[in-house]
Amino acid sequence: MIWFHDDENEQQKEESDKAPKGITESMLESRTILISEPINSKLASRVISQLLVLADRDPEAPIKVFLNTPGGGADDGFAIMDMIRFVSCPVYTISAGLTASAGVIILLGAKKENRLSLPNSRIMIHQPSTGIQGTATDIHITAQEILKLRKRANQLIADETGQSLEKVEQDTERDYWLSPEEALEYGLIGRIVRNSAEI
Repeated sequence: MIWFHDDENEQQKEESDKAPKGITESMLESRTILISEPINSKLASRVISQLLVLADRDPEAPIKVFLNTPGGGADDGFAIMDMIRFVSCPVYTISAGLTASAGVIILLGAKKENRLSLPNSRIMIHQPSTGIQGTATDIHITAQEILKLRKRANQLIADETGQSLEKVEQDTERDYWLSPEEALEYGLIGRIVRNSAEI
């Protein structure tokens, strides 16, 4: 699997969402989804299911997706992003704490005016990485896939922010950290909000 962020994920990706079912149901009733763990296939399945259920309940009412994640599986991040764009209802993505790596891909799923950040969030973009193992042929294939993924992710960031592809490629060569104000100027978010009334 190709990860956008791999240092903490090996320890954290096994920690599933242990919130009591009552809290999860209450959040769904308020049309709120929380992504507060490393991004993997289990989390993607849960979030995609929640998006589909909420869209079925009311295809016009907005959905809020709060992000506090160090990143994770690239394919899982893109799957959630695609579903945010697939559902008919408007979706707000809100950085609340840390939105890093594949978390930014999810953040970019919403329209720019619906991409928000709380005042003390941190946002980080970088290139994908993986722990390559296997035969020389397998390593070569995986390396080619990483390059294709990097190109796709950089193009997405460029398209959604208005930054040139060359600048995005340069910025994502290493970890590139942004404050909410810097993310706003960069084009990753559309607004900084301080309370729920501003959403």
